[in-house]
Amino acid sequence: MDSLPEHCVSAILALTSPEDACRLAPASSTFRSAARSDVVWGGFLPPDCGAVLSRLARRPEFGSKKELFLSLCQPQLIDSGRKVIGTFSFKLERSSGKISYVLSARELSIAWSDEPMYWNWKSAPDSRFEEVAELRTTDWLEIEGRMPTAMLSPNTLYEAYLIMKISHRAYGLDVMPSQVSIELKNQVVSKSTAILHRSHRDGIHKQRPGIFGTNGAAGGEEWKVPIGRQDGWMEVELGEFFNGGGGGGDDHREVVKMSFKEVKGYQLKGGLVIEGIEVRPKRIA
Repeated sequence: MDSLPEHCVSAILALTSPEDACRLAPASSTFRSAARSDVVWGGFLPPDCGAVLSRLARRPEFGSKKELFLSLCQPQLIDSGRKVIGTFSFKLERSSGKISYVLSARELSIAWSDEPMYWNWKSAPDSRFEEVAELRTTDWLEIEGRMPTAMLSPNTLYEAYLIMKISHRAYGLDVMPSQVSIELKNQVVSKSTAILHRSHRDGIHKQRPGIFGTNGAAGGEEWKVPIGRQDGWMEVELGEFFNGGGGGGDDHREVVKMSFKEVKGYQLKGGLVIEGIEVRPKRIA
């Protein structure tokens, strides 16, 4: 291995992944040196890395491409061209270099969110964003997020999650199931049912057999439930989609639409706190 020129080894490692480059580094002194090079780690950065850096609310300090990559593996707030800082959160997956985003509640389309009678915008000390949305009361719950697929890594299977909490004053959220879906190219590619429940223990949903049966299903259909996150919030899956990308043509205009709706029950509900929607690469076990 040491007989190979370092630039050849760097070219080889740049075709792998960050995780593979770190695993191969101990193979030889040449691999170890190449695994630290800017050639390798520059290849793991997004193609539009310069544009991403220009939009960060706080530009990270780095002395090498590897240091920059590791900095971008931590959530970074993005202005998104608005006056309010931090409407997006950008991050690279450490093992793969794939891009993930969190759209803040302000970036979402939430029915009646501009009416103080129905929704309250407030700060939350444990949120990455300046504001979150808290539902006061409504009988029509409709939350939708959109983003261009060109912002994401191509040829990657993604999943989307609604990041939320249920306050101690919550009511009516467990009466009717909600519909969650993903649309791509104006076609539904993922559709399911979710149920929010006020009573949670360690992020695990408690079933209500009287309404939805005992098998974790509504009408025989599997439904999604909120689970705990490491950041103290909870998330409920909206669905998954494959981002082809890289094909030119109209690919740069493609938009993925993610939605969470409960518009059929006409049941008053409140106490749902929305931080945003996360779109991240699906981890294959």
